[in-house]
Amino acid sequence: MITEIGIVAGDIWHYLDQHGEVTLTALLKGIDKNRDNVLMSLGWLAREGHVVVLQAGSDYKVYLRKNA
Repeated sequence: MITEIGIVAGDIWHYLDQHGEVTLTALLKGIDKNRDNVLMSLGWLAREGHVVVLQAGSDYKVYLRKNA
């Protein structure tokens, strides 16, 4: 399972690198992987400080954290 989470995390990273800030809804559609795996992978990336997740109404905004 950890391998799949890592693979999906890479997919998320590449998607955000290409698309910039997106909603969680758009990310889930764009990645086209199992919703639970996307959410676990996104949580991993957020915990590691690689992505930012902010609530935006009834959805969330997601984007890569840029190093200063």
